[in-house]
Amino acid sequence: MENKKVMNRWLVVVGAILIQLALGAIYAWSVFTPGLNAVDNNAVAIVYTYGDTVQASAPLLGLNNDQIQQMNAELLPYRNELTQIEGDLKDEKDEGKKQPLQERKKEIIAATDIIVANYVPQEKIDELKFGFTKTQTQVVFSLGLAFFAIVMVFAGRKLKSWGPGKLAIIGGVVLGLGYIIAGLFAGKDFATHVIMIGVIGGSGIGLAYVVPIAVGMRWFPDKKGMITGLAVAGFGFGAMLWIKLAGSWGHLIANMGISTTFLVYGIAFAAMVIIGGIWMKWPPEGWLPKGYTLPEPSNVGAATGVRDFSFSQMLRTTQFYMIFLTFVVSAGAGLMSIGLMKLYPIEALQQAGIDAGRASIIAGTAMAVFFSLANGLGRILWGMISDKIGRKTSIIIMTATQGIIVLLFTFMAGNEILLYIGATLIGFNFGGNFALFPTITADTFGTKNVGQNYPFVFLAYGVGGIFGPMLGGRLGDLGNFTLAFTITGIAVLVGTLLIIMVKPPKTAQ
Repeated sequence: MENKKVMNRWLVVVGAILIQLALGAIYAWSVFTPGLNAVDNNAVAIVYTYGDTVQASAPLLGLNNDQIQQMNAELLPYRNELTQIEGDLKDEKDEGKKQPLQERKKEIIAATDIIVANYVPQEKIDELKFGFTKTQTQVVFSLGLAFFAIVMVFAGRKLKSWGPGKLAIIGGVVLGLGYIIAGLFAGKDFATHVIMIGVIGGSGIGLAYVVPIAVGMRWFPDKKGMITGLAVAGFGFGAMLWIKLAGSWGHLIANMGISTTFLVYGIAFAAMVIIGGIWMKWPPEGWLPKGYTLPEPSNVGAATGVRDFSFSQMLRTTQFYMIFLTFVVSAGAGLMSIGLMKLYPIEALQQAGIDAGRASIIAGTAMAVFFSLANGLGRILWGMISDKIGRKTSIIIMTATQGIIVLLFTFMAGNEILLYIGATLIGFNFGGNFALFPTITADTFGTKNVGQNYPFVFLAYGVGGIFGPMLGGRLGDLGNFTLAFTITGIAVLVGTLLIIMVKPPKTAQ
């Protein structure tokens, strides 16, 4: 029945969005990698990380705008030649022909070093030299994802005993401290970044992530898809917010440097999650929204008999493994596409006769605009759609269309308009995973324990995060992107068949 003294349930939405916006920090890692990769030499650090944005570069490099423009004008011919050489090296299969290209690359880097040294004070150059390899920066990111998924299982187990508000606040503090300590003390030490950002930061995200989903479903039993979609959309849009603030909107990295940006972000993350955590409270026992009555279990696709499964009971059902495997292949296809969304279309567009510079712009637009926006919107809209047509039907439609589009993507990537359409549809369906799999977990195994049960389902995302990108990267190195998209497309269609076969568990034993 309606209790007029209870908290306004829309405050839960505000709190959920605040929390998830902060937790989206994990996907903002890409904005830091160019600066952390900088650099085996002076010039490449500045040319590729900061040279494009004149006004943002000036404070960091200790130069005025005129000096930056003059330096960039001198570097431009070398920069263009270096881009061409890197492309030729990638395409050249004759090792004997590669050697002269590699020697010329060294000559260009040496020449650009001299130009940079004429403009930029040595102390500023030293500040840029984090010198992490690409592998090292990806180790930080991968560990962040791994601890996110693993700690989320622990958080689900503690949700009842600690309470949602306390768990969210602890997660915010842990996440914030990881970034704050990295900003204050990590400096250029790789191991400290691994621990503070990867392990501690990822753990903080894992502690807090499940809270808005579990609490939101309790307050919105009539709109489970909508509330879950809104919550996880905050996670997706949060990544875009932190990337833009660090880069083209706020120029935080350029104005303050990477370490200070970590410090600022750590404070912001902790503050947002703590504030959002204030509204993370369970509704009173037996509370229901006005005018809403619980449907009979047999009519909602939930468990027949005992509705609420414990995690141990859930793990003994075949339905869990069907849902889990479908999530693995669906997430894996999306994550592989994210990894290749710029690299592969550049190659395909060039093969279609588009010059390298134009191909890079088109591919970048496909990823940064069409894929990213559709990813965020897909989380909201698939959640709302599922409230109307059901979770199982929604996942069937989402995975079937995703499998077909991934299979067709090799034909679409070489055409600008078709590439934008493909990126939009793949991004839209990828975002839908994060709205539909929590809710099908609740519908199948009960809403009461979704905070404990969904983390086990979410481990599929970690498995997909290994399977998809590694498959795409390996086959890409072998020059066979087509096979990568074919394998993952077929796998997603197999996932569609699995979800079709999912029936309500008969009892929780």
